Amino acid sequence: MAVSITVDYEGGLRCRATHGPSQNQFVTDAPVDNHGKGESFSPTDLVATALATCMATVMNIKAQQKGYDLVGMKVSVEKHMSEDSPRRIVRLPIIIEIPLPETHADRKILEATALACPVHHSVHPDIDKPVSFVWNG
Repeated sequence: MAVSITVDYEGGLRCRATHGPSQNQFVTDAPVDNHGKGESFSPTDLVATALATCMATVMNIKAQQKGYDLVGMKVSVEKHMSEDSPRRIVRLPIIIEIPLPETHADRKILEATALACPVHHSVHPDIDKPVSFVWNG
């Protein structure tokens, strides 16, 4: 199934993206360190955001299939850009805080599910993506 997304350039290094099926919109802005104002997510910020939200989503799909949810889970990611040329993302360290005990029966399944998310598989393998799981139950 294909999903249509349109982008309108509004000037000032700002773009408005529209999700075809829902018509929801968001704005991107170039980051301060790349000629922008940094007033919104940058395109590379969205890559980091996509990775974190994808991991959270697939983990919750798996949890729901097993009859529970992970409300209160937190995922944080840091985007590190290259210092050389070409400008690119070089590192996306991720911390996933799960509101379950470390001894939870599905621990290995949930961790494997996060690492199998579509975005994790889609991000270039040269990008370092260390993942830390913190079990807070």
